[in-house]
Amino acid sequence: MAVAEVSIVPLGTGSTSLSSYVAACEKELREHGTGLKFELTAMGTIIEGDLDLILAVIRRLHEVPFREGALRVSTSIKIDDRRDKQGSIKQKVKSVEEKL
Repeated sequence: MAVAEVSIVPLGTGSTSLSSYVAACEKELREHGTGLKFELTAMGTIIEGDLDLILAVIRRLHEVPFREGALRVSTSIKIDDRRDKQGSIKQKVKSVEEKL
């Protein structure tokens, strides 16, 4: 199972506010993120699940700002694909919190 963090930023929108674009991406994720766990954060969205499914849904999410009128979109992706043991979003946070 993989964990990915994605940040999709529309450029050239004429406004510094991006919350409507974020909301549109989150709606798309809720509709097409079947089989994936995801968590919205202040700086991006964390997605957990099969890597092929994650990449497919990120591709869909990248298109959302264009549909919403953006002329340019910058998408950043970080992927943690650990195969020696099962990990999850919650497990990663718990591991750090136990060390505090």
